Amino acid sequence: MFCAFISLYLLHLIDGVNIVSVMEGDSVTLHTDDTVRYKPYVQWTFGPEGTIIIIQFNGGGADITYFNEKRIRDRIQIDNQTGSLTIRNTRTTDSGLYHLIMESRLLFNVTVYAHLPIPVITRDSSNCSSSSSSSSQNCSLLCSVLNVSHVTLSWYKGISLLSSISVSDLKNISLPLEVEYQDKNTYSCVLNNPISNQTKHLDISQFCQTCADRLHCCGFIEAVIRLVISAVVGVATITIVVYDIRSRRAEKKRRTSQSVIE
Repeated sequence: MFCAFISLYLLHLIDGVNIVSVMEGDSVTLHTDDTVRYKPYVQWTFGPEGTIIIIQFNGGGADITYFNEKRIRDRIQIDNQTGSLTIRNTRTTDSGLYHLIMESRLLFNVTVYAHLPIPVITRDSSNCSSSSSSSSQNCSLLCSVLNVSHVTLSWYKGISLLSSISVSDLKNISLPLEVEYQDKNTYSCVLNNPISNQTKHLDISQFCQTCADRLHCCGFIEAVIRLVISAVVGVATITIVVYDIRSRRAEKKRRTSQSVIE
């Protein structure tokens, strides 16, 4: 019996091609909206120009033949009433063109999207300068993600889009932002693809201190480090002096004992 699988995916039609988007790990069904009960021949193929045959069978028959696709064989199932094809536990390698060949031909362009990482926000600490026209200071930030494809990375101020960058190939991407350290607006960095998104909210107080505050903080930390180093050196020096005194006394005592024996 054919089992139903529930999952989130998007499907729309462009120039006669069914465009299907699904998240990695979910299930997707390629619907035929037809019946194959009395069709003499049904075949599903995968790849450019249908180069790989994955399933074929006689409509309404129980004899279904699987071909060539070991990596997908245990994750596909066909409805022998409608010819619809279900792919379970989808992987990014399942992306591609799927052809249904009967008396007519249906084409599905399937894209399986990987789960998105959460963007990382960092500050460019080397860029700490004040505006020449005012006493306000600027904070240079960078939002980054590693090893992503088919995504858009964007900076938002509230709900207003400030800037964005999109990539299709697998790569590392980053997007800069400059704000005033006293800015009270809400900023967020958003990574998204057609069916999901990940958002990192910006805490300006965490990333954007004034140069003076940063110098004061660094000066305090530097003072503490110097104090600790001085203490360690002092203890080491005292230890060496005590060891030297004890060694000399032990040597003097040894020589005195030898003189008495002689």
